[in-house]
Amino acid sequence: MREVLVLVDHVDGAVSKPTTELLTIARRLGEPAAVFIGSAEDADDTALKTLKTFGAEKIYTVEDADFRQFLVAPKAEVLAQLVQQVSPVAVLVASGAEGKEIAGRLAIKTGSGLITDAVDVQGDGDSAVTTQSVFAGSYTVRAKVTTGTSIITVKPNAATPEQAEGAGAQQAVQVEISEGAKGARITASEPRRSSGRPDLSEAAIVVAGGRGTGGKFESIEEFADALGGAVGASRAVVDAGWYPHSYQIGQTGKTVSPQLYIAAGISGAIQHRAGMQTSKTIVAINKDEEAPLFELVDFGVVGDLHSVLPAATEEVNKRKG
Repeated sequence: MREVLVLVDHVDGAVSKPTTELLTIARRLGEPAAVFIGSAEDADDTALKTLKTFGAEKIYTVEDADFRQFLVAPKAEVLAQLVQQVSPVAVLVASGAEGKEIAGRLAIKTGSGLITDAVDVQGDGDSAVTTQSVFAGSYTVRAKVTTGTSIITVKPNAATPEQAEGAGAQQAVQVEISEGAKGARITASEPRRSSGRPDLSEAAIVVAGGRGTGGKFESIEEFADALGGAVGASRAVVDAGWYPHSYQIGQTGKTVSPQLYIAAGISGAIQHRAGMQTSKTIVAINKDEEAPLFELVDFGVVGDLHSVLPAATEEVNKRKG
């Protein structure tokens, strides 16, 4: 059975949820092989055990502390050299700014086709067939790479992580990184201020507020916290300065695909729908029963979000208690 390379996304050695999703998807295509790039400290027993628990038959480790000094180019070169060595069925990378740049560079280096932002990946013989939402969410298409190795970036929450004990055979990989890949060096960094909520792009539950909030996000935040979800915002909100731009969801913001998306006070313009309509279950709360978003939702509530959300938060907390 041919290998499927999965680039491991990790922070200080902690393997991310999207990586466990990719390992789950990889089992549909072939033999999952995780690629762990980082220092020896990062690749500790906990991280390796996580990869093994979610089905990694092989774990390629590239232990080089210098990688933290550079941007994405060295990672693309590592993957390119592994592709030449093992001829995998596909290479799976978590969608995101860094992941898509790595995948793009890898596709060029290997002369392969690239598919980005897949919301589903299934096996079809010796190839991988993806599902994507395209043209601002107007169409759902299926596609597969026809040249070279399938290079695919997959949106977080595209699959439910499923444990399946793999062999977890470790193999240290020695790679040659070109000087050109080291042309951009990180000179300073600082940790992002934690909100105590999950990352918006990876969250399984998202509660988003729009113009209807009037800039008052307390009820949005409290409901998100009750559900253990992330907070998002529409473009109208960030343009008005009510919430930071990093929380914007839509065509010019972040694209999310959570298990549950709750839109409060958002009318549902096509630009916003493009960023969230691949969510598994969508709930809308709006005073305007003619709001376009109601055409898309699984459940709709016609009412004032400032009344509906506090009541919902109280009920959720009551049931949790």
